[in-house]
Amino acid sequence: MGYETDLKLFIDGVWKSGEGRDAHDVVNPVTADAIAAVPYATQADLDEALAAANRAWPEWRSTEVEKRGAILRKAAALMRERVDVIAATLTQEQGKVIAEAKAEVLGSAQLFDWYAEEIKRDYGRTLVRPAGQLSRVIKQPVGPVATFTPWNFPIYLLAKKVAAALAAGCTVISRPPHETPGSATELFRALADAGIPSGVAQLVQGDANFISTTLIASRTIRKVSFTGSTGVGKHLMKLCADSMTLVTMELGGHAPVLIFDDCDLEKTLDMVVPQKFRNAGQVCVSPTRFYVQSSIYDAFLKGFAERTAKVKVGNGLEAETRMGPLANARRPDAVSQLVDDAKAKGARVLTGGERGDGGYFFQPTLLADVPDEAEIMNEEPFGPVAVSRAFDSFDEVIEHANRLPYGLAAFAFTENGRRANLIGDLVESGMVGINTFAISIADAPFGGVKDSGFGSEGGKEGLESYQVVKAIHQA
Repeated sequence: MGYETDLKLFIDGVWKSGEGRDAHDVVNPVTADAIAAVPYATQADLDEALAAANRAWPEWRSTEVEKRGAILRKAAALMRERVDVIAATLTQEQGKVIAEAKAEVLGSAQLFDWYAEEIKRDYGRTLVRPAGQLSRVIKQPVGPVATFTPWNFPIYLLAKKVAAALAAGCTVISRPPHETPGSATELFRALADAGIPSGVAQLVQGDANFISTTLIASRTIRKVSFTGSTGVGKHLMKLCADSMTLVTMELGGHAPVLIFDDCDLEKTLDMVVPQKFRNAGQVCVSPTRFYVQSSIYDAFLKGFAERTAKVKVGNGLEAETRMGPLANARRPDAVSQLVDDAKAKGARVLTGGERGDGGYFFQPTLLADVPDEAEIMNEEPFGPVAVSRAFDSFDEVIEHANRLPYGLAAFAFTENGRRANLIGDLVESGMVGINTFAISIADAPFGGVKDSGFGSEGGKEGLESYQVVKAIHQA
């Protein structure tokens, strides 16, 4: 199957390409070969997008929620109809296996459906006042929004932002990553075909620094939503400070996994190994730091290594493949450096540990006895590497889990109910999964604490992040 998506910009209801614009190659990470070229937005394009978003906002925020919802539901239906083509595009430009790509597309459609309905339940409140007086609290759309999304889940993370913002009554300008422009293009094509009014939703491909500084500097943009690294997030926050632009930041993590000796070990291993190597470990909530109670540590390592050695690595379009390549040329080198540093500081490589053949492949890897001094224990590997060490006491493992400045996701496996309650309370993380990895759900908030950011996407909190609160008092 070839790469079928026609890459363009979408500005004020018009698809644009060529016409003297610069272009950037889109690379298939399986072969490292270029498979398409994406046009880059110019200053004139961004000016047009800003003007369109500003012009369209008053009408869109006044549009009845039923009509807004109908467009979102139609876009969701179109994504489901086109799931095979969109998923193939996603796999070819990002590398993840086709089953994961299809699940991502369908999850994105679910977000559009959920927000189409949730906006109907966006209630305000009336305060208790003496007779003849009225005080009420309402929520209104914040205004034109700029979104910036990463390449690891290029359609799902975009849908989280766009669906909520559009449902709330905001207009949107979205900049997707240059590695995965086709996924974003298909999402906006679904919106366009669903009848989104001109100027309500714009897609601008191109240089990240140029687009972010231009959009944020404009007084048109009232809100910035970013998913990506902590370093870039902090940079964007500084840009937003000058105009007091609202921000939502979903940043990096380094998820601890607490494995207690009362868990069903075989069942736990059957869950954690596929999750670790999902999307080649390029998941912001990927289980990474495995802390295993000493009495089952050796058995855990043996079972993890056996399962890891059986992970079929290859082209994600092939049905038998269970893990594809890393998404770009930077990742294999970065992961290699972290593994080499861990080995030099005493970690044992139980399986993997090397680059694969051709493209951007890296072997599924398990490291044991990794000391805190190793960089990989302090820096998110964002690749197919699990790091592990033993622990003895509950207090010890909680201290390990909370040691880093990150707090996006954490996981634990135990059959002890009291222990599970304590973990939920004590682990410093925006999300905690106990005996489950299902933490990214349409109706639940998704976000972190500490250096992992602030604000939430998903759930009613995701809708509220694109709103401002107004109190109206009448005597």
